[in-house]
Amino acid sequence: MTSTETAGQQPGNSSASAFTQAANDRDAAPQFVLPLVARIEKSDPPARTDALETAARAVLALLSDERSAGDGEWAAAVRDWQDARIRKVVRRARGAEWRRAGELPGITVTGARAEVRVFPPVPLDGWPKELARLQVSGTELDDPEPPGPPAADRPVLWLNPGLEMSAGKEMAQAGHAAQLAWWELSDAERAAWRAAGFPLSVRSAAAAEWEILTHSGLPVVHDAGFTEIAPGSCTVVADHPALRSPVPPTG
Repeated sequence: MTSTETAGQQPGNSSASAFTQAANDRDAAPQFVLPLVARIEKSDPPARTDALETAARAVLALLSDERSAGDGEWAAAVRDWQDARIRKVVRRARGAEWRRAGELPGITVTGARAEVRVFPPVPLDGWPKELARLQVSGTELDDPEPPGPPAADRPVLWLNPGLEMSAGKEMAQAGHAAQLAWWELSDAERAAWRAAGFPLSVRSAAAAEWEILTHSGLPVVHDAGFTEIAPGSCTVVADHPALRSPVPPTG
């Protein structure tokens, strides 16, 4: 399996510099990657959906952190990352590996049982040794019970029901979708989402609804196709209530 993913979607928010440039400009820029480390203990792994939702919230936590904005200590790295391909890498850690990773600057986000630590972007070939040695494989997860329906007023990241993806890939894709939604929101909408703790759900869309979702005007993640699936595949639709088109009046 793989955990390196690249998103491509033109957001409406002017601050999203990464997707306002031509693709060849992004490819020519120095490449950075956003590291995400999931805690996966052998005896007590998290549920798959819990891990996906926690990874998405971790990306939002980094994007909204004051260290990622203005003159913050992570701001230059975040800008460089967003000016190139938007890459995310999910690795797993347990025991002493997890504790060592926790000593590096970053943010740990917890779910029901899942734990994901996100770190400021690093050069594609310049990983800290504590993270470079972590394994990509071993992030296969399952849901003991099917997740229930998402709350009607909560953002939902809808997975493509026609694609088979590993858990690590889906974690990265969910992070992409959360990022696209974040870029599309106004400052007030972002502040409200952050104040609420970034509630969101990740669910597989019904096959009959997927086509409608991808043509709804909501942000869509298109995979670069480096691994697992074909280039240009639509993987996730970010359905945030603030981004839904108003329903026209009838009668």
